[in-house]
Amino acid sequence: MSLFVIVSFLVLAFLGMPLAFALGVAAVAGLWMAGIDLLMLPPRLMNAVNSFPLMSIPLFMIAGELMLKGGIMERLVDFANAFIGRMRGGLAQVAIVSGAGLASVSGAAVADASALSSTLVPSLRKQYGLGFSTGVVAAAANLGPIIPPSGAMIVYAFMAGSSVSVGGMFMSGVVPGLILFATFMVLCWLIAWKRNYPLAGAPFSLAHVAREVRRSIIVFLMPVVVIGGIVAGAFTPTEGAAIGVCYALFLGFFVTRKLRIADLPEVLLTAAKTSALVAAMIAFASTVTFLFTIDMLPFKLAALLQGVTDSPFVFLCLVALMLLVVGMFLESNAAYIMLVPLFHPIAITYGIDPLHFGFLFVLNLVIGMLTPPVGVVLFVVTGITGVKMGELVRESWPFIAAMYAVLLLCMLVPGVVTWLPDRMGY
Repeated sequence: MSLFVIVSFLVLAFLGMPLAFALGVAAVAGLWMAGIDLLMLPPRLMNAVNSFPLMSIPLFMIAGELMLKGGIMERLVDFANAFIGRMRGGLAQVAIVSGAGLASVSGAAVADASALSSTLVPSLRKQYGLGFSTGVVAAAANLGPIIPPSGAMIVYAFMAGSSVSVGGMFMSGVVPGLILFATFMVLCWLIAWKRNYPLAGAPFSLAHVAREVRRSIIVFLMPVVVIGGIVAGAFTPTEGAAIGVCYALFLGFFVTRKLRIADLPEVLLTAAKTSALVAAMIAFASTVTFLFTIDMLPFKLAALLQGVTDSPFVFLCLVALMLLVVGMFLESNAAYIMLVPLFHPIAITYGIDPLHFGFLFVLNLVIGMLTPPVGVVLFVVTGITGVKMGELVRESWPFIAAMYAVLLLCMLVPGVVTWLPDRMGY
């Protein structure tokens, strides 16, 4: 039965059916094959999405969209340019810093890719050409789901159940995110030095830096308030997301004064469409997970894997290889919803820290967003900038290799992921 459900979903997905509907049809087919009354489907779908923590997903999306509409991008660019604009490859490094700044607000790679492509690529291509410029922007956007807050981590924590908290997942991404950020910065400098790109930007000035810090400090307080409050237990992730929305409205209307009432319908519609898609997949996935459970698929998989190896590291390598393939062909939210309920319990049987496994799972699929043939970030960047897919992929490979290097580091040294959550009590 489990094999029938999986094959049905994959066939329908490759035929072009939207993933949420493909998952729903596969769930109904599995219920029919198991001889289970279809009347149990509506209450199960309703119970799956009737969740207070899930409200944080659309709220974080709204906060991110409001910050972008409110002119936050320009302040991030000015802030980064004041510090590093005059370095070799400085403008590319400004893009990386801006991507990290957006990541601390939006938590979504697609939204960051759209904002960075439309804002920075016109300036970047004058210095570096279109290929390298778009490769840098795509890599910077991919920091979104790694540096908290992260929509991907919220979905993972929800699908994994009580053994993983959203706050713990957020903290697991801080140190690896900073390592990846620093690696991207060094890569930009090395490529610019090797290709002898010209210096750009104004010379470094303490007065200029002080002025930009004063202008931007209120922006950088948002992730401090929201993430800090969640980690300290002052409020839940959903309440923190709501506070983020209020903070973004305040910044857009009263600080930058670039947000307009007319922008709000578009922001709400964008968040609603994305959230509805995720909610539909979660609803149908609850039925698929139910079918897997009564078919004892997690236990069968665990027995199979433990028959192959009893090494936690080898298990992590096998999962990484599987997710490498999955990330190339399947949208990441669908992968979380389908695969987390299967592999998270198995990781626990191997004695792997739940937060460690959770972060590795997220990072694997985030890399897939930058990997052809179905890398969603690649499609967003090509759609906005007009760069050829082959050229973008060629310029993205150094950054993809850097992400795999950080993934390997996190696999070999779990403390890179778990040190901060442990210190914060998770």
